[in-house]
Amino acid sequence: MRVPVIEGIIDRRILVNYRVDADILSRVIPAPFEPKLIGTMGIAGICLIRLKAVRPRGFPEFVGISSENAAHRIAVQWKSNGEVQQGVYIPRRDSSSRLNSLLGGRLFPGLHHYGTFNVGETDEKLRVSLDAIDGSVHLLVEARLAQDLPPKSIFGSLRRASLFFEEGSLGYSPTGREGEYDGLELRTADWRVEPLEVDEVESSFFENQTLFPEGSVEFDCALLMRGIEHEWHAHQSLYCDVAR
Repeated sequence: MRVPVIEGIIDRRILVNYRVDADILSRVIPAPFEPKLIGTMGIAGICLIRLKAVRPRGFPEFVGISSENAAHRIAVQWKSNGEVQQGVYIPRRDSSSRLNSLLGGRLFPGLHHYGTFNVGETDEKLRVSLDAIDGSVHLLVEARLAQDLPPKSIFGSLRRASLFFEEGSLGYSPTGREGEYDGLELRTADWRVEPLEVDEVESSFFENQTLFPEGSVEFDCALLMRGIEHEWHAHQSLYCDVAR
């Protein structure tokens, strides 16, 4: 049995976003997903999110748990019942919570891998790193508040970037069973983002030239969310027996 709805607070969420060659991205994501494009480019990135007071909806806040979490995200679209849907494909989730890594993919959607997070932040600056216990993932983001997106950002404005990621609130991730993907939707009481200027970013996933050859991926922008009430809603799993 899965918890149908869980609630809590997004204490801090960093979205680091990349422009990615669409043909390369198509090789990374499984069917039935296809890259969601802006112009000719796909969009992918990293989510570093600290959640607080996470608990089944209706339970008192004091029973909730807190955790640092990371996800690699790829903006996608797919067809369901003849209609085009949009969201994100999440090939990997990591968490500081052993409970999440134990129950993810069992009690609630999405496999979670256990990792060590190091965090240092003020109101103006943030530094978050992750090293997975299995040694397969390393992330580092150092950033500070900014006035606007970088001039070369594909989104063109903060408003367009905000809308793009708000529309991608439904995520699907592998279950460990071939061709099956768990669905989890983020719903917020008050969606709002701030721009970040990134001083340093490291990602073992996007720096893997076997997946992303040189020149196929480029940093675009980063966004910050803080202090937002939210809910997670499970969706029916997607199934696909077709190999690319």
